[in-house]
Amino acid sequence: MEEIVRKASAGAVFNNAGQILNHEMYFLQFKPAGEAAHSPEGALAAQIEKQWGGFEAFKAEFEAKGAGLFGSGWAWLSADKDGNLVITQEQGASNPVVKGLKPLLTFDVWEHAYYLDYQNRRAAHLAALWQIMDWRVIAARYDG
Repeated sequence: MEEIVRKASAGAVFNNAGQILNHEMYFLQFKPAGEAAHSPEGALAAQIEKQWGGFEAFKAEFEAKGAGLFGSGWAWLSADKDGNLVITQEQGASNPVVKGLKPLLTFDVWEHAYYLDYQNRRAAHLAALWQIMDWRVIAARYDG
């Protein structure tokens, strides 16, 4: 799917493949029901610490990017080829793979993702998502 998104880069195939890829990554990063929330560990945690000085500072920047995205799209944490982390805002169906990045974590900021629970309070939705992230899945994306 990543190859299709990377090669299509625009149009109907890109939009459909991009949304499949984005939603698959989004839903697979949620922790199992009833499991306690946890935070990153290992190499990913070390890189977050190195670049942001701590998990809370990273979360604040990530939430700000998600809340600040005009219109519909996705906030992403990705890694470059050297393992450095990058937070991006992607419009519509876009995905960081089109920029040569390895996507690790995403928050859906399309209104349909949060309106029933949060109405127009996108920032509250973003803050709540940390409670359901499975950092083992996200770390495996970084390590893999």
